[in-house]
Amino acid sequence: MALEIKDSNFDELLNAGKPMVVDFWATWCGPCKKIAPDVEALAEQYKDQVVVGKCDVDDNDELTGRFGVRNIPTVLFIKDGKVQDKTVGAVTKAELEEKLKALL
Repeated sequence: MALEIKDSNFDELLNAGKPMVVDFWATWCGPCKKIAPDVEALAEQYKDQVVVGKCDVDDNDELTGRFGVRNIPTVLFIKDGKVQDKTVGAVTKAELEEKLKALL
């Protein structure tokens, strides 16, 4: 299951030493709902290798601003504290998994 990522726990998760995949989403966003099952599946599949989480943009202004998220869904792929790649909009599970594997 994807973790709930908030302004308050992001840095702690970032410093855990694993690559991160963060899905910026909102409850009212149709495309966010479309990719949600794929994000959850990847979270389960790669749980031992990568931190996969979801950040609700309506509740986490600090993180949304920090990463310049203007459109959702935006999925960031982070390694060593730096954004390595991202997707914007509804993309396929294969696209997400390809970018996730590049972090490993």
